[in-house]
Amino acid sequence: MAKSDKEPGAAGPPVIRKAKPPQTRTGLVRQARKINRALAEVYPYAHPELDFENPFELLVATVLSAQTTDLRVNQTTPALFAKYPTPEDLAAANPEEVEELIRPTGFFRAKTKSIMGLARALRDEHGGEVPGRLEDLVKLPGVGRKTANVVLGNAFGVPGITVDTHFGRLVRRWKWTDEEDPEKVEALICDIFPKSDWTMLSHRIIFHGRRICHARKPACGACPIAALCPSYGEGEIDPEKAKKLLKYEKGGFPGQRLKPPPDYPGMAAPPMGAV
Repeated sequence: MAKSDKEPGAAGPPVIRKAKPPQTRTGLVRQARKINRALAEVYPYAHPELDFENPFELLVATVLSAQTTDLRVNQTTPALFAKYPTPEDLAAANPEEVEELIRPTGFFRAKTKSIMGLARALRDEHGGEVPGRLEDLVKLPGVGRKTANVVLGNAFGVPGITVDTHFGRLVRRWKWTDEEDPEKVEALICDIFPKSDWTMLSHRIIFHGRRICHARKPACGACPIAALCPSYGEGEIDPEKAKKLLKYEKGGFPGQRLKPPPDYPGMAAPPMGAV
């Protein structure tokens, strides 16, 4: 975990030394795996934050999660899945009714086209079942590698790296790569970690990006892995001010799931209508 320096008897917060960027391939691998181990201690309960009960629900929810929060999706999908519980049901739906149900997630016309298109593809090409292979998933309307890896890792137990905006931002801040293209980022990170780590690594990094290492103002002064970070200081370093930036359970508030499994601490359901 993070270490800091402070003179004996000195007042004020400890002084964090910014970590040096890794200079060699070996150094990069060591630094990356050290950060992963630290994140595993901070977020032992890291998990997908979309509510789902089967691969079809996870697939649809992940498509809907583009450009919105998982909480907003979780508030929206119960009514959608109650009315259209199977691919066959959704494929035969009235598009205008689907649009109204998913309107809160934004871009509802494009998303309706995607989820109804993938439902038809599942019905017509896969016997109404979500395929468990990446090459099949990415052929479905609205499904890219990120969505496919979310479904494979969390519904089928197939390891994968999920490169969303949080993941990409953090691996660049940690100097693991300067690539912006998600597929290149995925390939590079896959090469650093054993396959067995990929899915949980994705959850931990995304958790950290949502709760502490924010895009505009990271809470550096409240970050438990600050001493491992070569970008320490880009955000608020005052501990008290940084604490006010913390989100979800780190800030004393619920997570994004409305139906969390009982073994996820700090994941109590927020009030309906929360954002």
